[in-house]
Parts: sequence; C-alpha cells; structure tokens
Amino acid sequence: MGALKRFRSAATSVVALLAVASAAACGGGGSGDETEAGPATLRFSWWGNAERAELMQKAIDLFQSKNPDIKVTPSFQEFEAYWQKMATETAGGNAPDVMQMDFSYLREYSDRNALYDLKKQEGKNLELGDLLEGLKGAGEIDGALYGVPTGGNTWGYIYNPALFAQAGIEEPKEGWTWDDYRDAMTRIAEKTGVPGGGNYIGSYYNLELQLRQEGSLLYTEDGKLGFDKARLAEFFKEGKLLTDAKVVLPIEKGVQIKPSHSLELDLVAGDLGWDNFMARYDKGAKAELKLGPVPTDHPGTLGQYLKPSMLLSVSQKSEHPAAAAKLVSFMVNDPEVGKIFGANRGLPPTNAQRAAAQLEGPLAAVAAYEDALKDKFGKTPPAPPKGAGTLEQAFIRIAEELQYGRIGVDEAVDQFFTEAEETLGS
Repeated sequence: MGALKRFRSAATSVVALLAVASAAACGGGGSGDETEAGPATLRFSWWGNAERAELMQKAIDLFQSKNPDIKVTPSFQEFEAYWQKMATETAGGNAPDVMQMDFSYLREYSDRNALYDLKKQEGKNLELGDLLEGLKGAGEIDGALYGVPTGGNTWGYIYNPALFAQAGIEEPKEGWTWDDYRDAMTRIAEKTGVPGGGNYIGSYYNLELQLRQEGSLLYTEDGKLGFDKARLAEFFKEGKLLTDAKVVLPIEKGVQIKPSHSLELDLVAGDLGWDNFMARYDKGAKAELKLGPVPTDHPGTLGQYLKPSMLLSVSQKSEHPAAAAKLVSFMVNDPEVGKIFGANRGLPPTNAQRAAAQLEGPLAAVAAYEDALKDKFGKTPPAPPKGAGTLEQAFIRIAEELQYGRIGVDEAVDQFFTEAEETLGS
C-alpha cells in the first residue's frame, strides 16, 4: 500500500473511531481539582522520531525537577501511528492527559468534546502572555481554548539566488506579483535548463495564500470551503499552463523523489512552502539558499500568518487538568525548554523561548524573516473543519493527476468538490 493510501486509510479510521469517541467523551470532564496542580501523574503523548523523544525527555526531566509532585509518563509514535492510537484511546475514554495536537485535527477533536477548555486555567496554571502576537488565540474555537501552540511558521519563498543571477533576473523583492513569479520561473528554465520551481498548484496552501490576498479564506468560520469552482479552476489553469510549458519540475520527478524535496536536491530554482523548512533544504542542498517574499497581486496584502506548527491539548477526561495545564505552560514558556528544542517543533512560540533558543544559520534567517513580517501578518484562520487533513491529501492527489495529464481542469475541479462534499458535508 502506498504512503498516500496508508494516510487516507489512517484518516478514515480516525474519523470512524472518533465517531465512537463522540459518545464516550460527551458530557465528560476532569474530576480532579481544577486549581491545584499536584500531586499528579500525567500521561503525555506526542508524535515524532527518536531525536524528538530525546529532546522531549530532557524537557520532561527539567519540568519534574521543578515540579517534584507531578510525574510525567511519556509515549510517542510516528505521525500515522500516533493518530491511530489517539483515536482508539479517545474512543475508549482513555486519552492521555496531555497530547500533541495538529492544527488540522483540533476542531475534529474539540467538536466531539474530547478536549479540555484551557481558558479555565489561564492566569492560574497556564500563562499565555508571552506568546508571539500572531499565535495568540490560535487554538481557540468558539471562545474556548483547546490547544496552545508549541511553535510557529509562515509561508514563504525559498530560492537559489545563483540561478536568478545566471538567468539575469533580479532577486525577488516585496511587491513582486504572481505574473512576476511565473515569468521568473519561465526565464530561469529557459536560460539555465533548471526548472524554475515546483508547480505551486500541488499545495492548497498556495491557494490559501492567494485567497487571503483577495480577502477570502480557504475554510470559512463555519467549516465550509471559502471558494467556488470557478476560483479553483482559475488556480488549476495557472498550474496546467506551467506544466505544458515545461518550466516546472515534472510531476514524475517530484513523485519519484518523495519524501525528499526538490530544493534540498538542487533540482529547482525556488519554491513556496513553510519557512522553517529552510533549515532542512539548506542542509541538503549544495547551493546557497535564501528566504524571500511571497508574490501578491494586492500591494500591501501578503496573505501570510503565523501557523501553529503543532499544539498541546489537554484531555477532557483528564483527572488532573490543573497539573496538565502547568505542564503545557512550562513547555511553551520555559526558556530552557526553548534552548533544548531549538526549532525541532517549529520556531519557539514565545519571546522568551525564541531568545533562549540560540538559533543559528538558516534558522536565524527564518527568525529574522518572521520578525520583519510581524506587523504584516494577518489573523490566523479558524481551525480547519473536521476532515480537513483528508481533504488536503485529496487535493494533492488530484493536482498530481492533473499534472500527469490524466484529467483536465474541469474534471479536477469536479473531483475535488465531490470529495469536499463527502468529507465536509457541504
């Protein structure tokens, strides 16, 4: 079974199991004291690899040394296995006290009353005042706080300046348009023989960027699509023209190199993506890479925002919500934790942790990039509706089929909206 099919299977299982969790979690609540933070034993689960587990254990040991009456029992899995386990445990009423949460799943779990409202702990066992401005309120849904960001990132343009120079093109600067971007990709491909970039229709975050620049959203507050078929057709047509002109990385190559990215293999001149990936690409690439502004057709409106790279949530069933909130607060505020993790979970979410993280090289460039944008960030969009993760994967698959030439633009649009109706019920 391919990675995509495994993901879709896992996502389907998550939805099915959470349907059971709806009944298991409804009306529940922590039966422990909601103001006293100890003594307590907390189960803490997250996804990640062995490197993150080592860093997490250091942070947990530090927490326990400062809070000896609170014991933390950790567990972790890879991303797909983590969500399978989380769905099963939630359905059985046995979710961990503290859990790492993805922004795409936040509403799915909160809608089923599986998450504790952390606003009850704010100012008591949870401090949020030092969060970066763009991350404040990022875990709120309908006035309740179901997740606190442990890191953040924003959409950006990562590129190889040497190829721009070789093609005789000025490097990207604020205010360049989408036409400028497509023209640069075309000229670089023609003059250097290197594809100008990946085809940006492969990610619906590029569609979101354009929509936000126009004053719209990818998903509305009530969990519906924020665009119509005509707007999606326009987006797909842009990418189809780039594919036909052979100025972007061929889809066959893009699929072949997964999970690697074309930038870390020096295969393209640039690409749009999350800015903190700069460190990964820079580590693999032989070329020097830089981080530049995103294109926009609406001067002064970049469409960017700080997205929680991941969050921490507390189970509605936790017997120790106060102690759980104290652990969450420690993980996002303590400067030493910021130093331990660096940018492993995305750039740190609070000013104190960013100052302590001692970011160097490409990560320092990412931090400077975000700092320069802090007054231009738009409001973080509402948490995506349940099923958004599954729908994102459908978008990737359909965009690939379009680039392969197996379907046309109209069929691609129809397929996506059919899947959106099935997934979102809209």
